[in-house]
Parts: sequence; C-alpha cells; structure tokens
Amino acid sequence: MDSNLVVRALSALAHESRLAIFRLLVVAGPDGKAAGEIAQQLGLSPSSLSFHLKDLSHADLVKSRQEGRFIFYTANFDAMTGLIGFLTENCCAGTPCAASSVSDCCGDAP
Repeated sequence: MDSNLVVRALSALAHESRLAIFRLLVVAGPDGKAAGEIAQQLGLSPSSLSFHLKDLSHADLVKSRQEGRFIFYTANFDAMTGLIGFLTENCCAGTPCAASSVSDCCGDAP
C-alpha cells in the first residue's frame, strides 16, 4: 500500500465523527447505509456528514453508489485490509503471528 494513501487514511480516521462513520459502515457490511440513515444514527447534520464522507472518500476508505434518489455508502474493505496489512507487515520481526493474519470478514468474499 502506498504510504501517502496510508497517511491520508490514518488522518481521515483521526477524527471522532469520521471514525464513528467508518465503524458504522464496517458493521453495515457490503450493503452499506443511506446517507440519511448514517446522519440519523450518529446525530450528525447533513452538511457535517457530507464534509466527513468527502474526507473518507478522498482517503479511499468509503465508496458511494446511487440508488434512485438515495446515496448509499459502504466501507472500502479492500482499503481497510490493506491498511491493516501495511501496519502489521513487519509485526513480530516478520515472522507469522496472530496480528499479521488478517481474515476476510466482509467485502467480496462469498
């Protein structure tokens, strides 16, 4: 993973609201959540939510799709596992350990 992208991702997650949004989307899984539902569940104004989603999108941590008049957001599970892999790739002096074996919990896995 590119270190510039890692810095952007960590920077985006270093804010309480953006971290809460990302964690909510991880729990939602591949179906994601509509923007209005995210705002309601986290108690964010639409303008604040839009600002935070833009930052998370810029860091490639969330993806959006339009269905009718609604925009749904999902966590980018490939970026998430890439970030975790980058942070743990030299764990335990490079020998296999529990921290370096990231399992596929969601995403495109069947």
